Amino acid sequence: MDTKKVLVAGATGYLGQYLVKELKKRGFWVRVLIRKETQKDKFDSVDDFFIGQITEPDSLKGITNNIDLVFSSIGITRQKDGMTYMDVDYQGNSNLLKEALKDKVEAFQYISAINGDKMRQLKIFEAKEKFVDELKTSKIKYSVIRPNGFFSDMKDFLIMAKKGRVYLFGDGKYKLNPIHGIDLAKICIDKMEEGVKEETVGGIDILTQNELAELALNAWQKPVKISHLPDWTRRFTIWMLRTFTSSKTYGPIEFFLTAMALDNIANQYGINQLKDFFELEVKRMKSK
Repeated sequence: MDTKKVLVAGATGYLGQYLVKELKKRGFWVRVLIRKETQKDKFDSVDDFFIGQITEPDSLKGITNNIDLVFSSIGITRQKDGMTYMDVDYQGNSNLLKEALKDKVEAFQYISAINGDKMRQLKIFEAKEKFVDELKTSKIKYSVIRPNGFFSDMKDFLIMAKKGRVYLFGDGKYKLNPIHGIDLAKICIDKMEEGVKEETVGGIDILTQNELAELALNAWQKPVKISHLPDWTRRFTIWMLRTFTSSKTYGPIEFFLTAMALDNIANQYGINQLKDFFELEVKRMKSK
């Protein structure tokens, strides 16, 4: 059986690095998209590097030559370098899809986010979901993975907990099941191989925000002190940011504050637990 050739776009990001490692472990031939030569140092064993800018279509010519599968986790959390969500999350992925279609790539997987399809009013999701729509109507086998928050996104709770108190909006009873990048990478590849078109993916532990805050405080060996702020303060903050700042500033905060006010429960996968991740992170932060 021929070795499948894979392109990973977004390979230098949190999930992308785990994806590359897992694909290599499973015997795939892997090409990664990087923006500059110096980024080669981030990878141990990659078969091919392609240097290009996702937002510049001409620089992507040939990127999917002889490629069977594309995995894209391309997206920006914070808008910078004058780039908007629409420039990167939508147009960048659209540029990549055009190359994949031209080269008759077998399948394309895109990593969006949980509830993105239900919260298109948020700047960050408006762009992601515009691409999801385009991918679904293109003539290519597709897979859309909607992960819950990453373990790395939960560090904000650890930073608050370090000071001895965690602040939550509302009663802290909304639930989520964040996932480790190692577990998510495995699921992404499994779902691509199984031909699954769309799937929400979260970790094994479903936690309330209160439980999450408690885990963060315990990791620092601090007494459990949680302050619950009235929900109108969250809504007022979003309104203020939307009214008086640009989407560059309010985009990621609006996303975080909106996600905090609803349950985000995805299908449960993986073996890694947030408690262990927090304890390791605290050791790392203490050793700095």
